[in-house]
Amino acid sequence: MTLLDDYLAEVRDHVDRTLDGLVPRSDVEPARLHEAIRWSLFPGGKRIRPVILYATGEVFGAARENLANTAAAIEMIHTFSLIHDDLPAMDNDDLRRGRAACHKQFGEATAILAGDVLQTLAFKAVADDLSLSAEMRVLLITLLADTSGTPLGMVAGQQLDLQAEGRTVTLSEIEIIHARKTGALISAAATSGAMIGGATIAQMDSIATYANMLGLLFQITDDILDVTQETETLGKTAGKDAAANKATYPGLLGLDGSRDAALKVYGEACDALAEIDENTGLLEAIAGRVLSRVQ
Repeated sequence: MTLLDDYLAEVRDHVDRTLDGLVPRSDVEPARLHEAIRWSLFPGGKRIRPVILYATGEVFGAARENLANTAAAIEMIHTFSLIHDDLPAMDNDDLRRGRAACHKQFGEATAILAGDVLQTLAFKAVADDLSLSAEMRVLLITLLADTSGTPLGMVAGQQLDLQAEGRTVTLSEIEIIHARKTGALISAAATSGAMIGGATIAQMDSIATYANMLGLLFQITDDILDVTQETETLGKTAGKDAAANKATYPGLLGLDGSRDAALKVYGEACDALAEIDENTGLLEAIAGRVLSRVQ
């Protein structure tokens, strides 16, 4: 186990305990709905967004108790998006996080409702966080709304991804799609941590660049893994992107070109961190871990 592995395990445990206290128990009525929520939320997953939030916040001296609810909120928004993405009307995937997708286990209607609840509970988690000032909570709620539901946010990115299926797209178009679909919520995680930690405007700018590059890196490596890994390793159906004729980096650049692009983006993320006069080694290690998935 490396220091990064230890940190990842610590944060996952902290976030899972926070989430457990924020979502209804599975025996609370309507029990089937709450069971579906917990089925989707607690297989584990990488918890990469909360990890980024914690690591960024701690760079600037934020205490974990001030980061917990916002990190949990971002994980709830992420999980809601996965539940809805897997639906037959969208990506139509049967597997998520190594087991049956929510709609396969509980039916489409319950899956839709489970996603709806997680989205609203996310904003409640931040609104109810008395460890933060009212002003900070308003700023965080606005950030989460911007990065999930506005024309530059996650949902818009999913729509652009759907519209790109079955046609040739440019590299610029792919970057726009994934900056919104994947990058926006990763950016929200890093920005939230920096805000809670009291980062300066200049530091916030550098963190934003790092987060944007990290989001792009995460998507490039995800696209590569969809081509090169087996379903059992991925925890979701391999080869789905190609089968659906989705806009992907390997589809446009090939595998070698995609790996080169990942390395370039990783370098740009590290360059942004070098502008911050704080110990950002953990953030660099997180980017390195994402890159290592395909190198």
